[in-house]
Formats: sequence, C-alpha cells, structure tokens
Amino acid sequence: MSLKLDAHIPDGPVAQKWDKHRFELKLVNPANKRKFDVLVVGTGLAGASAAASLAELGYNVSVFCIQDSPRRAHSIAAQGGINAAKNYPNDGDSVRRLFYDTVKGGDYRAREANVYRLAQVSNSIIDQCVAQGVPFARDYGGSLDNRSFGGAQVSRTFYARGQTGQQLLLGAYSALMRQVGKGQVKMFPRREMVELVTIDGVARGIVARNLVTGRLESYAGHAVLLCTGGYGNTFYLSTNANSCNVGAAWTAYKKGAGFANPCFTQIHPTCIPQSGEHQSKLTLMSESLRNDGRIWVPKAKGDKRAPGEIPEAERDYYLEREYPSFGNLVPRDVASRAAKRMIDEGRGVGRTGLAVYLDFADAIKRQGQPKIAEKYGNLFDMYAHLTAEDPYRAPMRIYPAVHYAMGGLWVDYNLMTTVPGLFCLGEANFSDHGANRLGASALMQGLADGYFIIPYTLGGFFGATKFPKVDTGHQAFQDAEQSAAARQKKLLSIGGKRTPVSFHKELGKLMWNNCGMARNEAGLKEALAKIPAIREEFWKNLTVTGSAEDFNQTLERAHRVADYLEFSELLVRDALERRESCGGHFREESQTAGGEAKRDDANFSHAAVWEYAGEGQTPVQHREKLEFKDVIPSQRNYA
Repeated sequence: MSLKLDAHIPDGPVAQKWDKHRFELKLVNPANKRKFDVLVVGTGLAGASAAASLAELGYNVSVFCIQDSPRRAHSIAAQGGINAAKNYPNDGDSVRRLFYDTVKGGDYRAREANVYRLAQVSNSIIDQCVAQGVPFARDYGGSLDNRSFGGAQVSRTFYARGQTGQQLLLGAYSALMRQVGKGQVKMFPRREMVELVTIDGVARGIVARNLVTGRLESYAGHAVLLCTGGYGNTFYLSTNANSCNVGAAWTAYKKGAGFANPCFTQIHPTCIPQSGEHQSKLTLMSESLRNDGRIWVPKAKGDKRAPGEIPEAERDYYLEREYPSFGNLVPRDVASRAAKRMIDEGRGVGRTGLAVYLDFADAIKRQGQPKIAEKYGNLFDMYAHLTAEDPYRAPMRIYPAVHYAMGGLWVDYNLMTTVPGLFCLGEANFSDHGANRLGASALMQGLADGYFIIPYTLGGFFGATKFPKVDTGHQAFQDAEQSAAARQKKLLSIGGKRTPVSFHKELGKLMWNNCGMARNEAGLKEALAKIPAIREEFWKNLTVTGSAEDFNQTLERAHRVADYLEFSELLVRDALERRESCGGHFREESQTAGGEAKRDDANFSHAAVWEYAGEGQTPVQHREKLEFKDVIPSQRNYA
C-alpha cells in the first residue's frame, strides 16, 4: 500500500496555527480517558514527559525502558542547555526570532508550522521545569541565567552547568514516578521493543524482549508512542550511548511507517578525538564551551609544537577569521566542516593530527579560573579524566563526531506516523530540525513533544477513532512473537567466527568514510555496493554465544547490528538521491566558492519519505513539499 502523506497542517497565519488546531481537535472527557491504554516506548525526555503528562490526564500508561531506570536514558548526556524565547537578557529575542533561527539553522529543510509551534511552547517548558525544581543556573540577582549557543546572536539558552540534560530528565523522571506511585503508569524496565503489532493497519501493541530473562512479552493498547532516540550508532563511533539503536523505528518502518530524511545526520564539532581502536563510543564536549573557548590551529602546516610554544601571531583562530559576525558560535555543521578543512590542510593538532584546539586561556585570564569552573567545571573534570590532560592549563583537543539524527520516522502535525495509532516523539521523528539541529534544541523538542503537544493530539486521535476490542490473544500478537523468536533462532544458529562488534566496526568505518562529514557520488555508490556484502557475510559468519532464554548482551548487539546493516543502506541511498548540500548533508559536488553547503531549492525543497517495499526490494521514495511563507530561503551566511 502506497504511503499517503498528509501533514494535517492547519491553515491560517503561522502564529495562529497551533491555537486554532488545539481548539479544533476532538476532546476526550475525563471519565473516558480511563478507558484508553497508551504504550510509551522509551523513557528519555520525550518518553518520560509524555508518559507523565498522559497519566496526569487520566490515561492508563505502560512505559518500556531499555535501561534499568529512566534515569539512565541517554538524555542525561545532553550538557549545554535548552533554548527558550524568554528574552530575559533583553537582547532582542522573541518567539519569531527563535523560529527564524531554527528554520535558517536547519538550512530551510524543516516544516515552518512545526518549528513555529516549537518556538511557541519553549517558554512554557522553562516554567514547567522550574516548577519541578530543575536547578537552572541563576545570576547574582537570583534570576534565571542564559548563555549563548551556536547559530544565534542572542542569549537564550537555559542551563544547569554542563549537566542540563540530566537535571531536566530528573524533573521528568520525578513527574513520571509520581504517576507510577499513583498506579496510573506501569513501568517495565529492561525491555527492548522488537516488533510493532498492527491490526487492520492500526498500531495496537508491541512485542518486547525482557533483557534479563530473554522472554518475549506482548502488550496491547490503543496507541503506541515511540520515543526511542536517534540512529547515530549506525556509524559505530558516535556520541550516543551503546544502548541507543534504530531497532524500534526500523520495525515500525517495516510495518508501514515512512522514514524521512535518513541522510540528515549531525556531526558535532566539539568531541574528544578517538584515541584508539579500543573505543566503543566518543565523548561529547558541550557546545556551550564555545561561549568562552576559542578554537584555533597553527598557521603553519605540520607544526607539532606544544600549544604553549606557539605564539599568538602563529595561531589561526579560523572561525573568528572566516565568520566574524558569529565567530566561534557558528552552527554545528559549519564549525565541523571548518575543522575538517583545517585538518585536510595538514594543520591538525595532537598525536594523530585529527584535532583542533579549544582554548580557555583568554577566558580564564579575563574571568578567573573559579568563574570558568562554576560554569563548566564538570565538563573540565570529565575531559581531564578521559585524557589525563588539564584543560585549565592547556587547550582541549576536539574533533567532530556523529551526534544527532535529524531524520527519523515521518510524522504529521499531530506527531502521528503513516501508521494510524503510531506516534513518534523527540529525536526519533524527523519534524523540527531540518538538515541541521541548532545546539540546545534537542531538549526543547523532546519536552515540547511530551509535555505540550502529544497530550492534545493523542486526545484528538482517540476522540475521532473507534477501536475494536483487542488483547494479546489476537493472532497478530502470536504472529509477531513467532517472527521475533524466529529471528533470534536464526542469529543464534549461524555458528560463524565473527562477533557482532566486528561487523559493527566494519560498517561504521565504511559509513564514516563514505557518508560522514562529506559525501560524494562515487563514495556513496561504493558504500551501496559494499553494505550488502557485509550484510551477507554477517548472516553467514556471525557468532552469538549463549541462548535466547537468558540475559544475553551478545544477542542484543546482534539484533541491533542486523538492523544497522539494513538501515545504513537506506541512509546512503537517501544521501545519494539528495543531489544538493544542506546543513549536515554535505555533497562535495554542491558547494559555494567558499566551501559552504549549496542548496538546490528548485529540486530538493522537500522531505524525502521512504516506504518499505519488502525484503531485498528497492524502497519507494515519496516527497512532502516544503513551503516557506514566513522565512524566505536564502544562502546561509554567518559571516
């Protein structure tokens, strides 16, 4: 069945769309809310906030957490802050400016209506979190403090030192556990979704694997909310936790959910460089560090002197030189490509030459070390712990790394996928960031979706839908469990010689080299030719120890690598078909004279939405045309 893309965007001026839409959505009265069961998969900021909010309204909520506690969701790794248009510094910010910066930062590849709504609810998020007791930084007078982030010329980022994600998650977690205590939420920790169950084309449940016992468990409901994060781990080395994966989204794709813009993956400019083959992930250094840190490389190629031995006149503060208006606060994609240019010129630093310096000497001299420690102390401690270098005395070494997925399951204005009853929130959907995410916007989107959007739109779906009675005894659940069991049996029975990790590394290197910071037609075609060969070898030569009826992390990894080996082909195909550069998707054939991304609005001003066509079949591309009435597309310029 061919996908039908109807974004259900309300008509009228962009500033009035959400209010108009909320009024027109059907409502469910408080007594009837008790009749609906909602399954929330994932307990990061999007999942925890959605589950808490829906339970507060009276819905019966079941929550599935891949970790032992929602407190361990990868949202805790977000460091620098969360954006909102409060304009507390009185420096010219507004809802419209946040909207404009986000559309421009995404290189005009996001829906205007979604982005404006995000900017609208941003202020309510801060109020909500303050009420929960989130310890945002405050200025001397006691007011909430702000700092700057890339892609903006105003100071709108609220923060809690370098652990903003953790503090926001603890706020959402407290709201969630309140509902668990009341019995309105049932918590299922250490469960991983392995199948989506659809009945008559409508999402009615999931099959999850109990990661402790190995048992396959079925759960039925009236709607399923996927809040499972992004797919950056396809590249093996990324800033994502090892448990982050594409599995839930991928099984939804195979059941009819369109997958939009998978090639839009973000490279974060400030990460600790790889130090050896032993690493399974890379560590993020918050973009907030670019407020006070200055990025530079030696002017001379191959200069291997220690940073303290290179005089000021022989340093190139290249972001300040190339982008004088924004300086070190250019958007992430711009900063990442600039670092790559420096390294390609032979001016990289450190033992490998794959790094640039992030230097705080000037800031420490101007503000004093205690003030810098007050703002970034835990980040400096983390860097020192991982590198055995003191960033108060010598510059940090940083290098770009895969970080965030702007692509994801296609959703309409209500956050519903092309499968009725299946909603997708946070990083797992494609909706708000376009081709590049501005810093401090991930936390904003996750909490906007969970606290302030899905409570309205899910009610609108329930109020307008009739549901036949379904429970886990339905044949569709039995079929889904049998399918999951058969896949496990197949993985365990191969009896080869290579581990899942070895295949993941091989795929990751191919993806980084051919579809990483820069992409070209030859490299993408090479990747499309090699991925099927790696996948064939995987199914012939994989070894998985242990059994399915037990705690088995090797089997977990094998499941996820099998998904990556399929999904990566879709990601590369999407990158090959998008013959333009935009944001984090940089095609070398399409760049300005200055080396910046060059869009092709005439042919690619759309979201590319892919439909599963069956195993071994070429997926079908559909297009949602993007229209810009309030922010007119232009060549991005941060100089």
